[in-house]
Amino acid sequence: MERIICLAIGYLLGNFQTAYFYGKAHGIDIRKHGSGNAGTTNTLRVLGTKAGLIVLAGDIIKCVLAIVISRLLFGESHADRIYLLSMYAAAGAILGHNFPFRLGFKGGKGIAATAGLILAYHPYFIPVGVVLFFATFFTTHYVSLGSLLVYAGFIIELIIMGQTGQFVGMTQAELYELYVVGAFLTIMAYVKHRENIKRLLNGTERKTYLTKKSDVN
Repeated sequence: MERIICLAIGYLLGNFQTAYFYGKAHGIDIRKHGSGNAGTTNTLRVLGTKAGLIVLAGDIIKCVLAIVISRLLFGESHADRIYLLSMYAAAGAILGHNFPFRLGFKGGKGIAATAGLILAYHPYFIPVGVVLFFATFFTTHYVSLGSLLVYAGFIIELIIMGQTGQFVGMTQAELYELYVVGAFLTIMAYVKHRENIKRLLNGTERKTYLTKKSDVN
């Protein structure tokens, strides 16, 4: 039951579609512009750096809130499995972002929400995630490539940390469950980025710059 509660809390928070609301406040439906994706990168390309940063912050915060609320609710009563419950809360927020029921299940790709997971889940995830993303982005200007590398690093680090005893109190069965949820999020991210992957492979992926609006097709 605790898993379902955490998943539901995350999903409801994830439905706050920052890009959509910001776009509407500026007279557009972001899903009908640029790539059609209701996320940070498309907002940055269509509306500029300020808009992109605001949307990024909003999407990060909703996942952070999901994790914080799950820990406030169950941190004492289920201290031995709080990392598992926190992962369910984060998964709910990412699912809500990607498939918001109030917007016909047409949302974003979950990367900004995943940044909230990286920041709030465990401090060890932060340096790896930051280095992987920003080193890739500032070298190549491919947001998609940086995002995919962050997810690859995330699932590898999750398993290593679990198997080296960083998630104190969890049974091996619960650790396996944790890995399955993490693997599901990773696979979903790669599936959502399948067109980006194709463009990366054939050299046609669009680059993104922070100092100007990017060209959108």
